[in-house]
Amino acid sequence: KQFSFLLASMYTEIQREQPDGGNILTDPDYIDGNPDLIKPKKLLNPVKASKSHQELHRELLLNHKRGLGMESKPELQRVLEHRRRNQLIRQKKEEEEAKKLQSPFEKELLKRHQRLDQLEKEQEKQEDHAPEFIKVKENLRRTSTVAGDEKAA
Repeated sequence: KQFSFLLASMYTEIQREQPDGGNILTDPDYIDGNPDLIKPKKLLNPVKASKSHQELHRELLLNHKRGLGMESKPELQRVLEHRRRNQLIRQKKEEEEAKKLQSPFEKELLKRHQRLDQLEKEQEKQEDHAPEFIKVKENLRRTSTVAGDEKAA
């Protein structure tokens, strides 16, 4: 019985020392200690301390309260789409200007280049459908002409 009495008295003594209702976090020792000690200050977050962040946060809170922006796109997505759109417009303008500045000679060269590309694609399609022995024969013909050119040199 004495043991339980001691425990109860110790518990009430602890309760008297903790007037805030048994807070789990204990107060640091340096507050009650020497007044000559420099007390640490909480560091400020530079992002949250910036005016632009505070204004953006305030604007977001106001929009949230009003119900604005819930269905609309986020600001970042809107900005990115705007940039993409402007970039496409710029590219189209540059292409149009380049076409206007092309001389007739450059236009003719471009047409010939496109025709050659088209002919090469058609030849590749025909070669793909050709039997294997024809492909091998063409490769042999090429190697024999290359070897003949080397012997002549």
